[in-house]
Amino acid sequence: MKLSRRFPLNALRVFEAVARLENFTRAAEELGMTQTAVSYQIKLLEDHLGEAVFIRRPRALELTETGARLLPKVAEAFDLLGGAVQTARHVAEETLEIHSPPTFASQWLSFRLGAFRAEHPQISVRLLRNMANEHRAFSDIAIQIALEPPNGMICHPLLRLDFAPMLAPQLAESIGGIHQPADLLKLPWISEIGGCWLDWFEAANIDPAPIRPTSLNALGALDLEAKAAMSGHGVAMLTPFFFRDDLAAGRLIQPFGLSVCDEKTYWLTYPPARRNSAKIKAFHAWIVETLSNDLASDGAGASVAA
Repeated sequence: MKLSRRFPLNALRVFEAVARLENFTRAAEELGMTQTAVSYQIKLLEDHLGEAVFIRRPRALELTETGARLLPKVAEAFDLLGGAVQTARHVAEETLEIHSPPTFASQWLSFRLGAFRAEHPQISVRLLRNMANEHRAFSDIAIQIALEPPNGMICHPLLRLDFAPMLAPQLAESIGGIHQPADLLKLPWISEIGGCWLDWFEAANIDPAPIRPTSLNALGALDLEAKAAMSGHGVAMLTPFFFRDDLAAGRLIQPFGLSVCDEKTYWLTYPPARRNSAKIKAFHAWIVETLSNDLASDGAGASVAA
């Protein structure tokens, strides 16, 4: 049997309001219904019970014995339901789910989320690494990489990245050092050379055709390409913005200052229905300020997207 037949929820909701307010008209106003609709729901309940729940007098409304027995449990049930909904709403509001490209998550965002939590201790964060550039309906925020703002979302541009060839120092030493861009052609390459990466070779005035690719395919995941480069497997097109610590520690070297700007933008995106969410507003303000401060102190490899 369907729940609606076992428990006429709409009729019970109307009954609770009428009994509490002791008036059909005031109950109709509270529930946003017509008085006729309220009367109809009460009749449905009485038909379901086989008993009247109200005694209608000219200037008063009284509960019958059946109505008096029913009211306390119905009121308690709706209080419990209201509390459950409020709890669920509170949990949803206080947990921020962020979908992020893997490298942005592991090389930048995860190190700084502690500062966000310190500023907003009432908000817990769930950070998920996504290879696909898709915003799932159940998540709050997605960091997406795209040429244009993703359709159907509220989008705020965050940053654009500059890229240059990087490699492990021991790999460079294996060919006597990297002294000119053409020396990079002597080594295997981890990153696939195409698109805007070709701009780097054009600016360096060398032909990338002789490049020997490795058998490694990291599917464009920069953190995996960087780890492979640090292990000496080849040269990768990487951004100093994500790997500044590895460059400072000597795990990677960037032989030349020449870099090329990626054509794509990192966007902060979320569904239009959540534009007024306090937790999303808080995160948006925090990440914009944090990125701005980060780039002001060491802007190598990135710029704020306009």
